[in-house]
Amino acid sequence: MAKVTLNGSERTQMPGAQPVGPANPRETLEVSMIVRRGDRTALQTRVAKLAAGNRSIGFMSREDFASQHGADPADLSTVRKFAAANGLSVVEANAARRTVVLSGTVEQFSDAFSVQMQQFAHPSGTYRGRTGAILLPQELDGVIEAVMGLDNRPQAKPHFRVRSKDNGKNQQAKPTTPVSYNPTQVASLYGFPSGTGAGQCVAIIELGGGYRTADLVAYFAGLGVGSPKVTAISVDHGKNAPTGDVNGPDGEVMLDIEMIGSIAPAANIAVYFAPNTDAGFLDAVTSAIHDATNRPSVISISWGGPESAWTAQAMTAMDDAFQAAAAMGITVCVASGDSGSSDGVNDGKDHVDFPASSPYALACGGTRLHANKTAITSEVVWNDGANGGASGGGISSFFPTPGWQMGKKAAHRGGKAIALTKRGVPDVAGDADPETGYNVRIDGTDTVIGGTSAVAPLWAGLIARVNQTNGSPAGYLNPMLYSKPQALRDIISGNNGDFLAAKGWDACTGLGTPNGPALPGAI
Repeated sequence: MAKVTLNGSERTQMPGAQPVGPANPRETLEVSMIVRRGDRTALQTRVAKLAAGNRSIGFMSREDFASQHGADPADLSTVRKFAAANGLSVVEANAARRTVVLSGTVEQFSDAFSVQMQQFAHPSGTYRGRTGAILLPQELDGVIEAVMGLDNRPQAKPHFRVRSKDNGKNQQAKPTTPVSYNPTQVASLYGFPSGTGAGQCVAIIELGGGYRTADLVAYFAGLGVGSPKVTAISVDHGKNAPTGDVNGPDGEVMLDIEMIGSIAPAANIAVYFAPNTDAGFLDAVTSAIHDATNRPSVISISWGGPESAWTAQAMTAMDDAFQAAAAMGITVCVASGDSGSSDGVNDGKDHVDFPASSPYALACGGTRLHANKTAITSEVVWNDGANGGASGGGISSFFPTPGWQMGKKAAHRGGKAIALTKRGVPDVAGDADPETGYNVRIDGTDTVIGGTSAVAPLWAGLIARVNQTNGSPAGYLNPMLYSKPQALRDIISGNNGDFLAAKGWDACTGLGTPNGPALPGAI
């Protein structure tokens, strides 16, 4: 039977990886198939109006969105028939998320999609992978937009940095004496509006690690704020699983919860745990967006990777999920990365981090913040130099320039500002330097953490407060912020490698850091 290529599904092996043999044909795995959307044109029209700053159309309820823009039952039936014909089991079929999860063996999936799966050795470990494109039977051509999960390489990394304990050995490399803040102090310095986040739910996406309730209770008690309600939600068999390693993924999980819980202690915090694969990441995001029980109004994501590490189908599927969030009035805050203008890719070129580079994400960059007890005394781009971290930012190689960024230029070390021909990253910023980082508690240890991982939950907590203050969700707020830059404090000093801070938008800190008093009225 003739088959067709699934556009955007081409995979290459991870840099530095080597094939060591075929994957175990009897290994069981689960694969997520993303079905086309119902009435896509109507959704695109709605989202285009929101992108133009038109709020009069309002936001859709999850129920209305599912009925109007979910998967067509006939398409789900077609996938079920495909599964049966290939000996695959249907684990889940969710019309709102447009996702069908199938279970089978490596051999069955290899035959079904005409792929060859191998085991690869990589400096970070081994993974099951594939190269080349996925092939679909003709009856699924146009019905299926992505097939994810065949490859279980680690898709993303957390963007946090624990302050190094060098006992002063490296002080010459540090521009200032290290300081640290509680999240509530930074919120006050930025002038966040008063509030507790009451009535809001903030979702957090986690791809590993976990939290211990005793640590959260002790941390919030130490700050003198009430403990938020925290709920762990399993996606694709992911779970709250603390590793006990302060420098591991627990650092991300605890940082996210403690940042948001400090700023919005009365908010409900829903933590979606999923495997660190492209399928797990997307499934966690769509589960949060379409969660009709917890109903988050804000999503915080502090995981990502360079665009070059993603397939086109995965980036398109995630971007489409963020468009759904925009239509439903859900704000998606994403860390822009901790490796400056290279995003950690050692090819001498500039790269940006995804999913921060989606035009429907609020991409969050980083600064170095110094203050006295009541006011900010200096704030510049976070850049610790060649051996440290720096605010992720630059120009996408995949996503077109959104209307609200038209005419913007990125100041560059080459001396010539680069006009944006693609999406520019980030949009906003906040304190991220570990040397001016946040006091947190991880696995029973009090420590100081920075990174843009802290900025996404900082903004998520802020938006929870704004939503409470305004009595309505901020939703997709990028167009509003770009039209009202007075809601941000412009950062004009520093660089993240190849890009320079400048007046107005730049590819280091975006429009700037929060000007709290002006934000509720601006969005």
